[in-house]
Amino acid sequence: MTYTTEKIRNICLLGHGGSGKTSLAESMLYITGVIDRLGKTNDGNTVGDYDSEEIKRKITISASMMHCEHKGTKINIIDTPGYFDFYGEVHQATRVADTGIIVCAAKGGVAVGTEKVWAILKERNLPVAFYISKLDEENADFTAIYNELRDKYGHIVCPLTIPIYKDGKVEGVVDLITKQAYSTDKNKLVEIPLPADMESVVEEMHTVLVENVAETSEELMDKYFSGEPFSEEELIGGIKEGFKTRSLVPVMCGSAFTGHGTELLLDNVVSIMPSPAEALPETGKDASGNDVEIMPSQDASTSLLVYKTQSDQYGKFSYFKVFSGKLDADMVLVNSRTGSNEKMGHIFVMQGKKSIEVKTICCGDIGAVSKLSDTKTGDTLSDPKNPVTLDGIKFDQPCYTMAISPKTKGQEDKISAGLTRLNEEDPSFIFENNVETRQLILSGAGDIHLDVLCSKLKNKFGVEVELSPARVAYREKIRKKVKVQGRHKKQSGGHGQYGDVWIEFEPGDQEDLIFEEKIFGGSVPKNYHPAVEKGLRESMQKGVLAGYPVVYLKATLVDGSYHDVDSSEMAFKLAANLAYRNGLPQASPVILEPIGLLKVYIPDNYMGDIIGDLNKRRGRVLGMNPVGDGIQEVEAEVPMAEMSSYAIDLRSMTQGRGSFTMTFERYEETPANIQAKIIEEAKALNEEA
Repeated sequence: MTYTTEKIRNICLLGHGGSGKTSLAESMLYITGVIDRLGKTNDGNTVGDYDSEEIKRKITISASMMHCEHKGTKINIIDTPGYFDFYGEVHQATRVADTGIIVCAAKGGVAVGTEKVWAILKERNLPVAFYISKLDEENADFTAIYNELRDKYGHIVCPLTIPIYKDGKVEGVVDLITKQAYSTDKNKLVEIPLPADMESVVEEMHTVLVENVAETSEELMDKYFSGEPFSEEELIGGIKEGFKTRSLVPVMCGSAFTGHGTELLLDNVVSIMPSPAEALPETGKDASGNDVEIMPSQDASTSLLVYKTQSDQYGKFSYFKVFSGKLDADMVLVNSRTGSNEKMGHIFVMQGKKSIEVKTICCGDIGAVSKLSDTKTGDTLSDPKNPVTLDGIKFDQPCYTMAISPKTKGQEDKISAGLTRLNEEDPSFIFENNVETRQLILSGAGDIHLDVLCSKLKNKFGVEVELSPARVAYREKIRKKVKVQGRHKKQSGGHGQYGDVWIEFEPGDQEDLIFEEKIFGGSVPKNYHPAVEKGLRESMQKGVLAGYPVVYLKATLVDGSYHDVDSSEMAFKLAANLAYRNGLPQASPVILEPIGLLKVYIPDNYMGDIIGDLNKRRGRVLGMNPVGDGIQEVEAEVPMAEMSSYAIDLRSMTQGRGSFTMTFERYEETPANIQAKIIEEAKALNEEA
């Protein structure tokens, strides 16, 4: 079926790990007849979780795309991971969704994942609703969670559906717009009598809803104060308006397992949640870099954003949303990043891992295309006659770094090739070959993220790997001035080798070598001076304490001697190296460690723990700045050697509420006790090599 833009809803399910997002998506597909039996996460047979890693770990790792039809409207459902290590997928999903539904389990309080996705939706200015799930579980308490949400996010949080309990079991839900009670029987919504003992609660909750709706327009406010009741249309219209502007946050509830509440949720998705035609227009750039408004209209020229890439043994799938115009199979679009044309050969709509080929994807809809040669996640494809660039996808900076190496020597290239392919799917991690520490460095969001990447390398690319702490790139420098001789003399039949230099070494004021010469009387001819400098530059790659590069070195060539026949550039290079090796140990060498500028973002109440922890890591706190919503920014300078496990430690200290960024600032002298340890480790490493 083809749909108009007005008849499409793009929702993404968000929330803490284990809150029931995948089960809710499954229930929506089951109730609308897309699937004929309800899959379960624990059985590994849901539509949303189909990757082998997801089935093995029983968690969502990748945002999956599903769709169903309800009351003539197509609902695209993006099920996102709840674990923080996979929040790159959340950023992708929220870039193309028009509404965020935050799923909260009905017991255990409002989880930190709820707070995190609330902040993401607020930043993206997306309408948000809450869905309280797992009402059928023991100790489930809808009222406690609802009250906590209201305390946390204010009176804009208001109920749309509430549960009916009988003998501790959920019997159905009440629609507060109509005050009617419903149960679910064999996938169908059945009206049931409202229990007498619930009438006062329903009246009270209905009043809360009415008060919230009254605030959405002056007209409704006047009607409310004059004591007139709102009609059903006015209530729905007010909820829809408040929802769109984020001045009203509806709360719904249900049980995916029994199906109670699912159909009412679908009704509300259709009646109150905005279609792509009602979403805020996108601002993009035209070919000249000027701002242009991209209207969600079928008649506009085509533009789409690739928000996700998936690779498998059959090739590459690019998931996209059409922001303007429509997409027909075989259309040729231009990639605004590369300037190259891409033929949109076969286009599909996705149902989990199943691809359904279609001829057209209309404005506002989400689809996928196979075999794009030059397109990555975040790229815009548009009509070559009217090229535009949409805003890409912003990922969090990777903050957990380890070295990755093959279990079997010689498979390094296989790791790099595998990570390159995986990076197309998951741009939230980075990897690089660190020439200095001779390690392949992998950085991601946390330990589970890296563990999943290692599993995928083994299963998809047949290479077994191990992770180890990444080595720190130290430096060495000298602290005092010395004058030394370097004399290279070799006699072995025919031409000999002769080079003789006197060099003054002293601390310099720039990181790179400062080389000067103060030769009198031509004791070392000018044509050998570059060879002396080259010899020193090569020698500086390895310091005399632990073999780390030397910085802040000034070397002055002051004297020497040469031989008419035996002197050569090579001989003077070797003489300079000898002077370096003789001189630096006498010049009071020290090891420098990299210092990072750390910015930690935490709720106020964790301040004491964070500062205490930074002191243990030899950090210096520079200041604290409030950044709003009860969050403080702590700025500190910390040795990078102390920060390898910080991503995990901060998460456990703040129950996952803290985040940080870290950038290299400068090198600083290392304390003597730590210096001894570094030298010891370097010796052990050299012996291994």
